[in-house]
Amino acid sequence: MNGTQSTGSTENKYVQQHLANERTYLAWVRTCIAVAGLGFLAAGLFNSTYGEKAHLFAVAAGIGSLLFAFSLLLSATLDYQRKRRDINEGVFRSSRLIVNLTLGFMLVLFVLLFVLAGFLLFG
Repeated sequence: MNGTQSTGSTENKYVQQHLANERTYLAWVRTCIAVAGLGFLAAGLFNSTYGEKAHLFAVAAGIGSLLFAFSLLLSATLDYQRKRRDINEGVFRSSRLIVNLTLGFMLVLFVLLFVLAGFLLFG
């Protein structure tokens, strides 16, 4: 028996866990798309009528959300691959990196968006 058959039979044994892992990964991909879209929306909402500071915050929010989406996608991909291996080995480890990364970036983006909302409401 070669290594490919062994891996295939192990993956067949845990098919439900692998499918759940794939669904979770696809949910992270959808989240990345939404975060990137939020950045484009924030950057597009504020033009020169709101002043230079609002424009700078909008650009920072746009670029920050794109960087966040990229790093989140990279982390989700690495987490998916690690979980795939862990499922086959019968080991469970929680996803601390991706959760902490998401929390940190979301806090920064919310602060930027609140500042942008302040410019929008109070000029």
